[in-house]
Amino acid sequence: MERRINRSATGARTGQAGLPGPLAQDIRWASERRSAIGVACLLFTSLFVLDAGVGRLDVTRGALWAGLAVLLFVILLPPRVSTRPGLLSARGLLVEHSVRTDSLVSVRWSDGVSQRMVLRDTQGGRVEIDPAVLVRNPAMWRRLDTDTRASVQRGTLLCGATALRQLAGRIDRETAHTVFQVSGLE
Repeated sequence: MERRINRSATGARTGQAGLPGPLAQDIRWASERRSAIGVACLLFTSLFVLDAGVGRLDVTRGALWAGLAVLLFVILLPPRVSTRPGLLSARGLLVEHSVRTDSLVSVRWSDGVSQRMVLRDTQGGRVEIDPAVLVRNPAMWRRLDTDTRASVQRGTLLCGATALRQLAGRIDRETAHTVFQVSGLE
């Protein structure tokens, strides 16, 4: 039995939904993953050394500290967000959520401590992402913007024009700020 892995021009795997086209991923995800690993290891090491220094370290407490460090890693690990024509995916540690961006029904901001953007499509798919991922990844934003315009033209996007305008304004401000910084006009 032969197993094929299709790759795009960038060398990335294609074919989650059999969609052709370039894959755009979060450029800072790997560094955020390393940070999560580092913080979890630092917590484990400090608790382990502290317990050993006090003389109360045993197998149970060592396992407890290791479990606590793993829990912290799971909490800190951000989802890996990627886009391709017609698809936005957010892959966590155990599950992956995808939404067809060319057939969106709603785009809205979620309430809570951290700002999140919730996208829903006509097939019932739901993805919740941090809008900062789109701000720092222009290729992902361009792909999402193009596909949401297709959703508006098809008439499937019923709710979310305001959220998209707010995000576009934020991205435009960040881009202008970066251009001014680079050119020394700030």
